[in-house]
Amino acid sequence: MTGPPMHDQKTKDRVVAIDMIRGIAIFGVVLFHLVWDLAFLGMIPAPWVSSPLWIAFGRTLAGTFMVLVGISFALAARNKILARPFLRRMGVITAAALAITVVTRLTFPEAYVYFGILHAIVVATLVCAVLIRARPLFVIVLGITIVFIGNAVEISAFDPRHLAWIGFAADPPFSNDFVPVFPWVGLSLIGLGAGRIIEARSWFAFLAVPCVPLRTTLVFAGRWSLTIYLLHQPILLAILVPLSWIVGRA
Repeated sequence: MTGPPMHDQKTKDRVVAIDMIRGIAIFGVVLFHLVWDLAFLGMIPAPWVSSPLWIAFGRTLAGTFMVLVGISFALAARNKILARPFLRRMGVITAAALAITVVTRLTFPEAYVYFGILHAIVVATLVCAVLIRARPLFVIVLGITIVFIGNAVEISAFDPRHLAWIGFAADPPFSNDFVPVFPWVGLSLIGLGAGRIIEARSWFAFLAVPCVPLRTTLVFAGRWSLTIYLLHQPILLAILVPLSWIVGRA
Protein backbone atom coordinates (compact mmCIF):
# COMPACT_ATOMS: atom_id res chain seq x y z
CA MET A 1 0.00 0.00 0.00
CA THR A 2 2.85 2.29 -0.69
CA GLY A 3 4.33 4.05 -3.65
CA PRO A 4 7.04 2.02 -5.36
CA PRO A 5 10.56 3.32 -4.84
CA MET A 6 12.39 4.16 -8.05
CA HIS A 7 15.86 4.31 -6.57
CA ASP A 8 17.88 2.88 -3.72
CA GLN A 9 16.72 5.56 -1.30
CA LYS A 10 18.10 5.29 2.20
CA THR A 11 15.87 5.36 5.24
CA LYS A 12 17.24 8.72 6.35
CA ASP A 13 15.96 10.29 3.11
CA ARG A 14 12.36 9.36 3.85
CA VAL A 15 9.80 11.83 5.15
CA VAL A 16 8.75 10.46 8.53
CA ALA A 17 5.42 12.31 8.50
CA ILE A 18 4.41 10.56 5.26
CA ASP A 19 5.28 7.16 6.73
CA MET A 20 3.25 8.02 9.84
CA ILE A 21 0.21 9.02 7.79
CA ARG A 22 0.49 5.76 5.86
CA GLY A 23 0.84 3.90 9.15
CA ILE A 24 -2.32 5.52 10.54
CA ALA A 25 -4.13 4.62 7.32
CA ILE A 26 -3.09 0.96 7.38
CA PHE A 27 -4.20 0.66 11.02
CA GLY A 28 -7.49 2.15 9.86
CA VAL A 29 -7.72 -0.55 7.20
CA VAL A 30 -7.13 -3.25 9.81
CA LEU A 31 -9.89 -1.76 11.98
CA PHE A 32 -12.22 -1.49 8.98
CA HIS A 33 -11.72 -5.13 8.06
CA LEU A 34 -11.96 -6.25 11.68
CA VAL A 35 -15.43 -4.75 11.94
CA TRP A 36 -16.36 -6.20 8.54
CA ASP A 37 -15.19 -9.66 9.63
CA LEU A 38 -17.16 -9.43 12.86
CA ALA A 39 -20.30 -8.56 10.91
CA PHE A 40 -19.64 -11.30 8.34
CA LEU A 41 -19.32 -13.87 11.12
CA GLY A 42 -22.50 -12.63 12.81
CA MET A 43 -20.72 -11.39 15.90
CA ILE A 44 -22.02 -7.81 15.50
CA PRO A 45 -25.08 -6.44 13.67
CA ALA A 46 -24.58 -6.48 9.90
CA PRO A 47 -26.06 -2.97 9.37
CA TRP A 48 -23.04 -1.50 11.16
CA VAL A 49 -20.81 -2.03 8.13
CA SER A 50 -23.33 -0.61 5.67
CA SER A 51 -23.91 2.69 7.46
CA PRO A 52 -23.00 5.81 5.44
CA LEU A 53 -20.46 6.92 8.04
CA TRP A 54 -18.67 3.58 8.00
CA ILE A 55 -18.61 3.48 4.20
CA ALA A 56 -17.25 7.04 4.19
CA PHE A 57 -14.53 5.93 6.62
CA GLY A 58 -13.47 3.16 4.24
CA ARG A 59 -13.42 5.48 1.25
CA THR A 60 -11.37 8.00 3.19
CA LEU A 61 -8.78 5.32 3.86
CA ALA A 62 -8.67 4.35 0.19
CA GLY A 63 -8.40 7.99 -0.83
CA THR A 64 -5.53 8.53 1.60
CA PHE A 65 -3.54 5.70 0.08
CA MET A 66 -4.20 6.91 -3.46
CA VAL A 67 -3.02 10.44 -2.62
CA LEU A 68 0.07 9.00 -0.93
CA VAL A 69 0.92 7.08 -4.10
CA GLY A 70 1.37 10.38 -5.90
CA ILE A 71 3.20 12.08 -3.05
CA SER A 72 5.55 9.11 -2.64
CA PHE A 73 6.25 9.15 -6.37
CA ALA A 74 7.12 12.84 -6.20
CA LEU A 75 9.49 12.14 -3.30
CA ALA A 76 11.09 9.19 -5.07
CA ALA A 77 11.69 11.31 -8.17
CA ARG A 78 14.01 13.57 -6.17
CA ASN A 79 16.80 11.17 -7.07
CA LYS A 80 17.65 9.35 -10.27
CA ILE A 81 14.97 6.93 -11.40
CA LEU A 82 16.31 3.39 -11.67
CA ALA A 83 14.35 0.93 -13.76
CA ARG A 84 15.20 -2.21 -11.78
CA PRO A 85 13.90 -1.12 -8.33
CA PHE A 86 10.85 0.43 -9.98
CA LEU A 87 9.98 -2.68 -12.00
CA ARG A 88 10.69 -4.94 -9.04
CA ARG A 89 8.31 -3.02 -6.80
CA MET A 90 5.70 -2.85 -9.54
CA GLY A 91 6.00 -6.60 -9.99
CA VAL A 92 5.43 -7.18 -6.27
CA ILE A 93 2.32 -4.96 -6.15
CA THR A 94 0.94 -6.45 -9.38
CA ALA A 95 1.46 -9.99 -8.11
CA ALA A 96 -0.22 -9.05 -4.81
CA ALA A 97 -3.19 -7.56 -6.67
CA LEU A 98 -3.59 -10.69 -8.78
CA ALA A 99 -3.30 -12.86 -5.67
CA ILE A 100 -6.09 -10.86 -4.01
CA THR A 101 -8.28 -11.44 -7.07
CA VAL A 102 -7.61 -15.20 -7.12
CA VAL A 103 -8.11 -15.70 -3.38
CA THR A 104 -11.30 -13.65 -3.21
CA ARG A 105 -12.61 -15.34 -6.36
CA LEU A 106 -12.34 -18.65 -4.53
CA THR A 107 -13.71 -17.43 -1.19
CA PHE A 108 -16.27 -14.80 -2.29
CA PRO A 109 -17.25 -15.71 -5.87
CA GLU A 110 -20.19 -13.29 -5.90
CA ALA A 111 -18.20 -10.34 -4.54
CA TYR A 112 -14.59 -11.03 -5.43
CA VAL A 113 -12.08 -8.21 -5.86
CA TYR A 114 -11.67 -7.73 -9.60
CA PHE A 115 -10.25 -4.20 -9.26
CA GLY A 116 -9.40 -3.14 -5.75
CA ILE A 117 -6.98 -0.76 -4.09
CA LEU A 118 -3.84 -2.62 -5.19
CA HIS A 119 -5.02 -2.78 -8.80
CA ALA A 120 -5.69 0.97 -8.68
CA ILE A 121 -2.24 1.61 -7.20
CA VAL A 122 -0.62 -0.27 -10.08
CA VAL A 123 -2.44 1.86 -12.66
CA ALA A 124 -1.88 5.08 -10.70
CA THR A 125 1.84 4.38 -10.44
CA LEU A 126 2.13 3.84 -14.19
CA VAL A 127 0.23 7.07 -14.87
CA CYS A 128 2.45 8.95 -12.41
CA ALA A 129 5.53 7.57 -14.18
CA VAL A 130 4.26 8.92 -17.49
CA LEU A 131 3.47 12.36 -16.03
CA ILE A 132 6.37 12.74 -13.63
CA ARG A 133 8.00 15.49 -15.74
CA ALA A 134 4.76 17.31 -16.61
CA ARG A 135 4.07 20.67 -15.03
CA PRO A 136 2.75 20.12 -11.48
CA LEU A 137 -0.20 22.47 -11.95
CA PHE A 138 -1.22 20.60 -15.09
CA VAL A 139 -1.03 17.30 -13.21
CA ILE A 140 -3.20 18.65 -10.39
CA VAL A 141 -5.81 20.00 -12.81
CA LEU A 142 -5.81 16.67 -14.68
CA GLY A 143 -6.27 14.84 -11.38
CA ILE A 144 -9.19 17.06 -10.38
CA THR A 145 -10.74 16.50 -13.83
CA ILE A 146 -10.45 12.73 -13.47
CA VAL A 147 -12.08 12.88 -10.04
CA PHE A 148 -14.92 15.02 -11.40
CA ILE A 149 -15.52 12.84 -14.46
CA GLY A 150 -15.36 9.68 -12.38
CA ASN A 151 -18.10 10.97 -10.10
CA ALA A 152 -20.23 12.53 -12.83
CA VAL A 153 -20.27 9.98 -15.66
CA GLU A 154 -22.37 6.82 -15.50
CA ILE A 155 -22.80 4.66 -18.61
CA SER A 156 -24.54 1.29 -18.38
CA ALA A 157 -22.41 -0.10 -21.21
CA PHE A 158 -19.50 -0.07 -18.76
CA ASP A 159 -21.30 -2.29 -16.23
CA PRO A 160 -19.55 -5.62 -17.09
CA ARG A 161 -16.47 -6.41 -15.01
CA HIS A 162 -14.11 -6.16 -17.97
CA LEU A 163 -15.11 -2.48 -18.33
CA ALA A 164 -16.35 -1.52 -14.85
CA TRP A 165 -12.77 -1.10 -13.60
CA ILE A 166 -12.47 2.04 -15.73
CA GLY A 167 -15.00 3.78 -13.48
CA PHE A 168 -17.91 4.77 -15.72
CA ALA A 169 -20.25 1.90 -14.80
CA ALA A 170 -23.78 2.85 -13.77
CA ASP A 171 -24.27 -0.41 -11.86
CA PRO A 172 -20.93 -2.22 -11.49
CA PRO A 173 -20.81 -5.83 -10.26
CA PHE A 174 -20.56 -5.93 -6.49
CA SER A 175 -17.09 -6.34 -5.03
CA ASN A 176 -15.71 -6.36 -1.51
CA ASP A 177 -13.13 -3.80 -2.66
CA PHE A 178 -13.82 -1.69 -5.75
CA VAL A 179 -11.46 1.20 -6.58
CA PRO A 180 -11.85 2.06 -10.29
CA VAL A 181 -9.47 4.23 -12.28
CA PHE A 182 -12.01 7.06 -12.47
CA PRO A 183 -12.09 8.81 -10.00
CA TRP A 184 -9.45 7.25 -7.76
CA VAL A 185 -6.35 7.62 -9.94
CA GLY A 186 -7.14 11.33 -10.07
CA LEU A 187 -6.31 11.51 -6.36
CA SER A 188 -2.85 10.11 -7.05
CA LEU A 189 -2.25 12.76 -9.69
CA ILE A 190 -3.31 15.46 -7.26
CA GLY A 191 -0.83 13.99 -4.78
CA LEU A 192 1.89 13.86 -7.45
CA GLY A 193 1.42 17.48 -8.48
CA ALA A 194 1.17 18.72 -4.92
CA GLY A 195 4.15 16.65 -3.87
CA ARG A 196 6.31 18.09 -6.62
CA ILE A 197 5.34 21.63 -5.67
CA ILE A 198 6.07 20.96 -2.02
CA GLU A 199 9.38 19.32 -2.88
CA ALA A 200 10.43 22.17 -5.19
CA ARG A 201 9.88 24.63 -2.35
CA SER A 202 11.59 22.37 0.21
CA TRP A 203 8.43 22.37 2.32
CA PHE A 204 8.84 18.71 3.23
CA ALA A 205 11.57 19.89 5.62
CA PHE A 206 8.82 21.47 7.73
CA LEU A 207 7.14 18.08 8.21
CA ALA A 208 9.61 16.96 10.87
CA VAL A 209 7.79 14.96 13.52
CA PRO A 210 8.90 15.08 17.19
CA CYS A 211 9.17 11.94 19.26
CA VAL A 212 5.46 11.65 19.92
CA PRO A 213 3.86 8.49 21.35
CA LEU A 214 3.47 5.68 18.80
CA ARG A 215 5.79 7.42 16.34
CA THR A 216 8.03 4.37 15.94
CA THR A 217 5.05 2.03 15.59
CA LEU A 218 3.32 4.20 13.01
CA VAL A 219 6.49 4.69 10.97
CA PHE A 220 7.15 0.94 11.00
CA ALA A 221 3.57 0.21 9.93
CA GLY A 222 3.78 2.81 7.18
CA ARG A 223 6.96 1.35 5.74
CA TRP A 224 5.55 -2.18 5.84
CA SER A 225 2.00 -1.28 4.86
CA LEU A 226 1.83 -3.64 1.88
CA THR A 227 2.91 -6.62 3.99
CA ILE A 228 0.41 -5.69 6.71
CA TYR A 229 -2.32 -5.31 4.10
CA LEU A 230 -1.68 -8.78 2.68
CA LEU A 231 -1.36 -10.56 6.04
CA HIS A 232 -3.86 -8.89 8.33
CA GLN A 233 -7.02 -10.52 6.95
CA PRO A 234 -5.74 -14.13 7.16
CA ILE A 235 -4.55 -13.43 10.71
CA LEU A 236 -7.84 -11.80 11.73
CA LEU A 237 -9.91 -14.63 10.28
CA ALA A 238 -7.67 -17.26 11.85
CA ILE A 239 -8.49 -15.70 15.23
CA LEU A 240 -12.11 -14.68 14.69
CA VAL A 241 -13.51 -17.78 12.97
CA PRO A 242 -12.70 -20.16 15.89
CA LEU A 243 -13.85 -17.43 18.29
CA SER A 244 -17.20 -17.21 16.48
CA TRP A 245 -17.63 -20.98 16.86
CA ILE A 246 -16.97 -20.72 20.59
CA VAL A 247 -19.37 -17.80 20.98
CA GLY A 248 -22.00 -19.58 18.90
CA ARG A 249 -21.86 -22.65 21.15
CA ALA A 250 -21.93 -20.66 24.39
